[in-house]
Amino acid sequence: MRKFKKFLLLPIIFFLAFTLAACGNKKQNTYQKVKQDNTIVWGVRADTRLFGLMSIKTGRVEGFEIDLANAITKQMLGENGHAKLTKITANTRIPLLKNNNVDVLMATMTITPDRQKQVLFSKPYFKAGQGILVPDNSKIKTVQQLNNKTVLAVKGTTAVANVHKYAPKAKVLEYGDYGQAFSALKAGQGVAMTTDSGLLAGIASENPGYKLAGSNFTNEPYGMAVNKGQTQMVKHINKALDELKKNGTYNRLIRKWFKGVKGFNIKEVEE
Repeated sequence: MRKFKKFLLLPIIFFLAFTLAACGNKKQNTYQKVKQDNTIVWGVRADTRLFGLMSIKTGRVEGFEIDLANAITKQMLGENGHAKLTKITANTRIPLLKNNNVDVLMATMTITPDRQKQVLFSKPYFKAGQGILVPDNSKIKTVQQLNNKTVLAVKGTTAVANVHKYAPKAKVLEYGDYGQAFSALKAGQGVAMTTDSGLLAGIASENPGYKLAGSNFTNEPYGMAVNKGQTQMVKHINKALDELKKNGTYNRLIRKWFKGVKGFNIKEVEE
């Protein structure tokens, strides 16, 4: 009899185990979580001037993306809403999002088809595109003028392919990072450096004698990213962003961080 009862209990035990496992694997609703916690955990850069950079003076990460993250948080959760900042890098940002270590990424992240397979993007929040950085005395204004000249770029970025596309006769020297590429420009090893115009603006802002040349020659806007399936979170982020553009907060932040950068056309990014 005991064996019979044991046999009858087995299906119930398996059913309960399956149900609990299913509940445990159920995707968390990010929007409901941030509303309950009254906090949004943002994955942000701390190494990108003008967007997110650790300040030696204040000991805090400061920049356009940091201010925008705070403004969106207040818009979504109210004045008592809290924006918690988690420092990420280009390599760690998507893994940290996938592991739910952060709720949203705002980290100079270009919206691309490959990334859209991994994450869900908001509307664009910054009209980034590829630009050109040159010395102040340079006469270069367009990417086509780079033909038959040496251009400096960072290895492994889309910048290299874009230069070959728009200036097929240009010679491109590739470097390990932006610091090395800019040092090569200062040393006269090329006539221009190219990458995202926002990143070039950051370099120009701290290096007198250099400017952005002309307009962007590609359209590669940045978007905020959340985990796949979190449509409710994206809906509320987009709504908050629209409101900040409507009430003038967005343009105020653009001017705060990018006004005065030599060659940077604020009108191209203002809404």
